[in-house]
Amino acid sequence: MAKTTEAKAATTPRWAVEIAQLWPPKGEWTEADYFALPDTNRFVELSEGELVMPPHPTHTHQLIVLELATAMRAFVQQKDLGIVQIAPLPVRLWPGKIREPDILFVAGEHADRIGEQVYGPPDLVVEVLSPATQRTDRQEKTTEYARAGVREYWMVDPKAGTIEVLVLREGHYRLLGKWGEGGTARSEVLEGFEVAVKEIFR
Repeated sequence: MAKTTEAKAATTPRWAVEIAQLWPPKGEWTEADYFALPDTNRFVELSEGELVMPPHPTHTHQLIVLELATAMRAFVQQKDLGIVQIAPLPVRLWPGKIREPDILFVAGEHADRIGEQVYGPPDLVVEVLSPATQRTDRQEKTTEYARAGVREYWMVDPKAGTIEVLVLREGHYRLLGKWGEGGTARSEVLEGFEVAVKEIFR
């Protein structure tokens, strides 16, 4: 029995190394490599030739996504404005830059951006912030989404209990509004869509 255990221990690192050698080195991942990955329910993004794997979403994170996506989807369907989707779903902002927003909306006139495996830049994205992703969501993704022409960006902060909505103006985001408890967040891209902050954080 001890011999078998020792043999297993000896072969495991070797297999791990051999499997790792099948994949590109850090910084050299391509879209072809990215889409050749096995199916997974994990969020996996591609940025600057590297794979980015945000931490698993929490219970609170998923409840917020569910509440907001349900309200947004009902509004969009009622008015036949386009489609609302949730992650995990790859979004190509530009070649080699793939993100997975928590919620996204693509307007009907941009239906050509909807692919079976990957979407093009949405008209609106939502990110629910967490301590581990806050810097990326507030800094990197704000720049990236603006560069890709995403017209509206919602940042939902569970810790602060706030919703911020940024709108694109001449290639840069401007704050449409920041709402906390008792406030009602609204969209410019989805004209007429409003949601009570307390309903999202309940």
